[in-house]
Amino acid sequence: MPRRTATMLASTLMLIALLCAGVFIPVPYSEMSPGPTVNTLGDHGGEPVLQISGRKTYAASGHLNMTTVRVTSADYRMNLVEAVYGWLAHDNKVVPHETLYPDGKTEEQSTQENAEEFSQSQESAKVAALKELDVPVRSWVIVSTVVKGSPAEGELHAGDVIKAVDGTAVKEPADVAKLVTKHKPGQDVRFTIVPAKEQAAAEKEKRTPTKTQDVTITTTTSDDTGEKRAIVGISAGTDHTFPFTIDIKLADVGGPSAGLMFALGIYDKLTPGSLTGGKFVAGTGTIDDEGKVGPIGGIEMKTVGARAKGAQYFLTPADNCEAAAKDTPEGLTLIKVKTIDDALGALKDLRSGDTADLPKCGK
Repeated sequence: MPRRTATMLASTLMLIALLCAGVFIPVPYSEMSPGPTVNTLGDHGGEPVLQISGRKTYAASGHLNMTTVRVTSADYRMNLVEAVYGWLAHDNKVVPHETLYPDGKTEEQSTQENAEEFSQSQESAKVAALKELDVPVRSWVIVSTVVKGSPAEGELHAGDVIKAVDGTAVKEPADVAKLVTKHKPGQDVRFTIVPAKEQAAAEKEKRTPTKTQDVTITTTTSDDTGEKRAIVGISAGTDHTFPFTIDIKLADVGGPSAGLMFALGIYDKLTPGSLTGGKFVAGTGTIDDEGKVGPIGGIEMKTVGARAKGAQYFLTPADNCEAAAKDTPEGLTLIKVKTIDDALGALKDLRSGDTADLPKCGK
């Protein structure tokens, strides 16, 4: 066989071998890509995204779109060829698998966590919007989750209202951890609670719950890194009672990043006129009960998805501005927001046409 032919054959076989290796050898990466965007002022799946009853609402026009990111599943094993293609693709992003699924988190665990965060973001969006409208909202501290196998299992339950710890009144979730960690591991801590069933019954009957009970739990030692501390194995959260019903109907979405857009959608439906002035506004960002907007993941994917849908303006958490401004889709203006007040102020400027002083990312 001539040397040239042999060299070409060897090169071809080597290329085939490399391609086979690229296809069959998994790599520890996952992929993110732009997901669907949904107008919080409109319908999705045949019904309104925001449904409000017991309070006068107003017609809203324009768009206040929440944005999403698609990610590969926890058990999906990307091969080398797919990873290289993802790295080269402009609208996709390849990240280490552990970035999306840390500590070996399963698909089921990730879905459950995202569902819980999504539910909490809806509650905070309602609170933030109503506070902007000076509508009173009753709030209290609850047991959010109980760790399986912890001292609190069987003693405290999700939904129990925590009135006090060791006789000290609890006003916010952070108070619970502060009071528990005053103890040394092995010491007892006393919770004064309203059982979840009693709280639910009182809410249904529109009365103040009267039944409380004391629960004493022996603390154990935390197993996280750093200084050891006393724990009982719960996480505390906040629950609310609203003066009228606000339902958010949006299936197959998880995580906390739609909070800001839900809050703005609620505000728009409860106030006369159009918050957007008919413009196509999209955005993202977590929100807390006080209206503070927090950063999210996948900002580059969300701006691409928003612009592809037709968005002209994108409400961007201040902490995401730097990353978003590096590769802004043409025709999309990024507006920096730190609070719901910032977002409402920017929308007011858009309605008036006075956009020269908008707080833009990259300025």
